Amino acid sequence: MSVSNPTLITFVIYIAAMVLIGLMAYRSTNNLSDYILGGRSLGSVVTALSAGASDMSGWLLMGLPGAIYMSGLSESWIAIGLIAGAYLNWLFVAGRLRVQTEHNGDALTLPDYFSSRFEDKSGVLRIISAVVILVFFTIYCASGIVAGARLFESTFGMSYETALWAGAAATIAYTFVGGFLAVSWTDTVQATLMIFALILTPIIVLLATGGVDTTFLAIEAKDPTSFDMLKNTTFIGVISLMGWGLGYFGQPHILARFMAADSVKSIANARRISMTWMILCLGGTVAVGFFGIAYFSAHPDVAGPVTENPERVFIELAKILFNPWVAGVLLSAILAAVMSTLSCQLLVCSSALTEDFYKTFLRKGASQLELVWVGRAMVLLVALIAIALAANPENRVLGLVSYAWAGFGAAFGPVVLISVIWKNMTRNGALAGILVGAITVIVWKHFALLGLYEIIPGFIFASLAIYIVSKMGSPTAGMLQRFGAAEKDFRLNQ
Repeated sequence: MSVSNPTLITFVIYIAAMVLIGLMAYRSTNNLSDYILGGRSLGSVVTALSAGASDMSGWLLMGLPGAIYMSGLSESWIAIGLIAGAYLNWLFVAGRLRVQTEHNGDALTLPDYFSSRFEDKSGVLRIISAVVILVFFTIYCASGIVAGARLFESTFGMSYETALWAGAAATIAYTFVGGFLAVSWTDTVQATLMIFALILTPIIVLLATGGVDTTFLAIEAKDPTSFDMLKNTTFIGVISLMGWGLGYFGQPHILARFMAADSVKSIANARRISMTWMILCLGGTVAVGFFGIAYFSAHPDVAGPVTENPERVFIELAKILFNPWVAGVLLSAILAAVMSTLSCQLLVCSSALTEDFYKTFLRKGASQLELVWVGRAMVLLVALIAIALAANPENRVLGLVSYAWAGFGAAFGPVVLISVIWKNMTRNGALAGILVGAITVIVWKHFALLGLYEIIPGFIFASLAIYIVSKMGSPTAGMLQRFGAAEKDFRLNQ
């Protein structure tokens, strides 16, 4: 393969840079708070870009462009739903969660926050929420490892087994060494690389196909319905795609970015940066898939790999239209998308095991150094389990991503959202919300009711359960006092 050498060199330089950042972060990691939340020291730019990069995995440069290439603009409803959901999450949850976690025992993880916010002495809330995180995120991590393996397999002609380890090794290395700061700093570099690739590629494709008018005429000639936003969709179909946006309220790896911001004052600026980045990236993703229709209809001789697998549309356009060195940088953006999400998920799993099981139940008097090294050991443990899950290339792990997104969105989303805006929410209400949300997703998915994405009924029923059960009891004076102090802090500093 003519591009393999420049591409391989570019990948090696990129991976070496990420590991170097991990070593730099290692020097700033002195205690568990540093390892799990970076000592709550992230400025607005790092908060914004790491939240975006940790959210957008390989599907941004592979799955979504492939769907647009196959079906046209009717597949873009998911992008619209994600933009709306992310904006509302920044607006209503980000700043409030930052102060609520600080006022509730300086909580480092979501289970830690739930336990302190609702004065749960029994530990049931902590255990159930930590188990939900571990189950769904181990599957999530496996899907990231599969996506990385597919990239190495198709780019360098490696066997799947070799590609599996090659794709996972660097991410495990810098997450293991540098913890949250390494993950956040590398996310910032990766977010920059992703936006560069997604702005440059559609522009070059447009130029290669003769400009906007020629490109649109070619797409219309190939399939006039490509422009139809409602092609092959139903009302329920559109609502299901838009419903992906509800997931943001409950994603632990994104919420951790809010908790790690250096202050509430950073959040408003971070929101503007993050939403601009997200809109440009999703717009570029849709454009790559859409303009790819015109390019490959005009060049059927090179369309084979994309016809075989539409998710290769970005990869093939990068290889064909760019100098091999530039193509290597653009393909590194796919690796960046995979690594940025996988590293966050590994760290959240490590945090749950270290903070919510080891420190709480096994070693209450453990030193900070011991906890940091337990955290590192847990990163390795979760990574090895995820690699084992991903080892079978026929495994349908990637199909479980939407399931895991729905699980988090319905189990945690209403609990997080309502806990930061409603003072009268109770511990039993939180427990009911997590259980009803998770069970609804599992049952709805199993029976495929109405063809509706399971996150929507899960979110609605969980919210109702929280309200009804909370109304049956009342919060303690301590809960009301801490909520009021945090809300006052939020309003004074936003």
